[in-house]
Amino acid sequence: MAVKFYAIASGSSGNSTFVGTEHTKILIDAGISGKCITQALSSLEIAGNNIDALFITHEHTDHIKGAGIISRKFDIPIYATCGTWKAMENQIGKIAEKNKRFVYAQERCIINDICINPFAIPHDATEPVGYSIETENHKITIATDLGHITNDIKQKLFDSDLLLLEANHDEEMVKNGCYPYYLKERILGKKGHISNDTAGNLLCDIMSEKLKYVVLGHLSEQNNYPRLAYQTVKNILEKNNIKIGKYFQLDTALKYNSSQVIEL
Repeated sequence: MAVKFYAIASGSSGNSTFVGTEHTKILIDAGISGKCITQALSSLEIAGNNIDALFITHEHTDHIKGAGIISRKFDIPIYATCGTWKAMENQIGKIAEKNKRFVYAQERCIINDICINPFAIPHDATEPVGYSIETENHKITIATDLGHITNDIKQKLFDSDLLLLEANHDEEMVKNGCYPYYLKERILGKKGHISNDTAGNLLCDIMSEKLKYVVLGHLSEQNNYPRLAYQTVKNILEKNNIKIGKYFQLDTALKYNSSQVIEL
């Protein structure tokens, strides 16, 4: 069974990802405008009313900006944790009761031919989660806004065929940049974001023969840039004898319509 992945947008100003099979099509987050999401779906020849569900990782604006709009326009159910619903409900506008759905960390959610597995992540939000999406043959994992890496996160990421992994910042750029101290502390703290170096070392820890694609995402516009993120992770992988090439691909997702459509 083929499954497609497309990072519609990924970065500190907005995030949204499409994952779909022939029978089921979902979005993970809607942190850009409804118009931009609709246009991106159109480029894949997918109408908005063909989306079966929208899964939200947490309530920050760069993950929910367009959620209410596309839910109302296309009658799409929104899935989120109880904590996320409480934190975002006043931000996204009125949602039909039938479209308010709940997910729970460690409890799978099945929609047609795919299984969505939420897992808890350490981020400064109310009840944030990442998602692993499994089909009969493949596993795609969305792991951003991680704060720090736990053993449970490593277990959830392991055995993925494709991984959208946060590489938010370069630590020296954050430390030497113009952000106020409290914001630097937030970014670098245990409930903030992970760096390029942390992403590279994490990949070394979870690497398996099954992992074929890694897309680095949620890059900071102020404290990172694509070439630096890619090269930092590449250098760490190669120091650990992990070669990028024919059997393992590394890419970087950017702000809008930035990644290729990957089909597994």
